[in-house]
Amino acid sequence: MTPPRPRSTPAYRVVSEDLRQRIVRGDIRAGEALPIEADLSTRYSVHRSTVREALRQLEQDGLVRREGKRLVVTVPRQSDLTGSAERALRLQRVSFREVWEAATTIEPMCARLAAQRVSAEQLALMEQNLRLTEALVQAGESPVKATIEFQSLVAEAAGNQALLLARAPISLLMLAGYAAIAPRLPQSGQRLLEAHRQVFDSLRQRDAESAEAWTRKHLADHRRGFEFAGVDMEQPIPADLTGEPPQP
Repeated sequence: MTPPRPRSTPAYRVVSEDLRQRIVRGDIRAGEALPIEADLSTRYSVHRSTVREALRQLEQDGLVRREGKRLVVTVPRQSDLTGSAERALRLQRVSFREVWEAATTIEPMCARLAAQRVSAEQLALMEQNLRLTEALVQAGESPVKATIEFQSLVAEAAGNQALLLARAPISLLMLAGYAAIAPRLPQSGQRLLEAHRQVFDSLRQRDAESAEAWTRKHLADHRRGFEFAGVDMEQPIPADLTGEPPQP
């Protein structure tokens, strides 16, 4: 049966949402092909162009991929979900303050869990990151990307997929925040490095309270950085502010 739809809902949205629900419920499993356009057109009593647009929506969302002439159900990659969420937040014109407030909830929780669950291999990757960050600071280069990578390593060590998915777009937007203030705060690199060293030592000692406390201190420093740099935290994050170093 064709699902009922409000008059204001485009037909392709009704089709894509019904297929999305079937995929989420497991009626169509990862690796299985969707029915062909002609069959879907008959099933939903819509034109094939409507089905085509519905399938395009699912493909954009990472729920299906093309294999030859068929569309196969797939599990969305984290990068796809993160990119979509980040773009949506930018379109909503979220401010630097809003992103910082979200980070002050998520990042300390990651640090606390990581202190309980971090592996020797993960600690080794963090130590390698700290050496890279130190080299960048000593060379007078921006350590912002290395900083975000360190925080991602801590989040991965927390061992919570839901938390990882929740923080990923916030992390990208925090990168934009660092990019906004770092050029005006040449001393910030050394402070970032010191904070991460303290977090790393806390994780190595399995000290959850200390890891959380140092993460909170680091984020408080981030907020003060906006004040020292003279950047208004209430302004929306610009669409073109990505954290990439400026091109010569």
